[in-house]
Amino acid sequence: MIVLEDRRSLAQDIDTAHKAGARLRLACDIAGIDARTLQRWKAHEGLVNGDGRPQAVRATPSHALSADERAHLLSVANEPRFASVPPARIVPMLADEGVYIASESSFARVLRAAGQNAHRGRAKAPKAVRPPTTHIANGPRQVWCWDMTYLPAIVVGLWFHLYLILDLYSRKIVGWEVHDSDHSDHAAHLVRRTALAEGIAALTDKPVLHGDNGSTLKATTVLAMLNWLGVKPSYSRPRVSDDNAYAESLFRTAKYRPEFPAKGFADLETARAWAADFVHWYNVDHRHSAIQYVSPSQRHEGEDQPILTARHALYLQAREKNPARWSGDTRNWSPIGAVTLNPERDCVIKAHSGCNDIQRLAA
Repeated sequence: MIVLEDRRSLAQDIDTAHKAGARLRLACDIAGIDARTLQRWKAHEGLVNGDGRPQAVRATPSHALSADERAHLLSVANEPRFASVPPARIVPMLADEGVYIASESSFARVLRAAGQNAHRGRAKAPKAVRPPTTHIANGPRQVWCWDMTYLPAIVVGLWFHLYLILDLYSRKIVGWEVHDSDHSDHAAHLVRRTALAEGIAALTDKPVLHGDNGSTLKATTVLAMLNWLGVKPSYSRPRVSDDNAYAESLFRTAKYRPEFPAKGFADLETARAWAADFVHWYNVDHRHSAIQYVSPSQRHEGEDQPILTARHALYLQAREKNPARWSGDTRNWSPIGAVTLNPERDCVIKAHSGCNDIQRLAA
């Protein structure tokens, strides 16, 4: 079921494409709806009132339980022997006595309508999975992502631990350390050192630090350090692997570099030397595809816009010299705007960011 706001947005985009010369059916296919669906929306005020199914008045089925049958069902379910028994057990117990009143789903439905379908027992009631928290970065030092990964040693069973903090907006690695153990003191020290290097104390709005639910990143030592720095912690949902996709993608880039030793690192100093070379390459030499092939350092310092403007001018000059080689517009070198972590609907993001140029998360 498509909500009214999304209906209107889809209809407007399809009408714009259709007026520009696109075939209606193909435009609807790209939007993910059928052409008849769009016609039905327009013919039955679907773009004004939305979907009428939730508010529709439906006749009571002829086979539904009568009022007397529902009252009898409630009286049986409220008997002392069934006081702590769910419908899934009430129905078989009655069947063993040669009694059938209604199905398990009917029992649950009637009890729910009477306000008696509450959680029973000492176990905690199941909780609905909370939606991911959306973070929007319109500039550097607003949202950071961090995580820890294992670096293998040449000795089987021995690992080094790489901690990285990534700026969501610029993709720059703003903090990193390699240790021979996984401890919350290392994480707390890294956050403090990164905050000092990025000048967080002088900022009015402190950044958000998003990480997974690892015990190291949620330790009391780390939380105390974040509170002292004014950095707001954020965590992924339990058992959800793609809530911190930027950090995970960075680790994959690191471990698939040609310089990464396939047989492991000889010692801690070797691992730290490799990490320093990788961070320098990633921040300075690497042209990141998600930020229009500028380096993370260039975007972090605000140098990406003049670079992309110069590229656009160069492409225009190339098209003027050889117009026959260009069938349309030149390559789009517009700077990437706001970046979102775990995005919700576009309308929610635009309301918070005030920017229409939103880069969506692929995960």
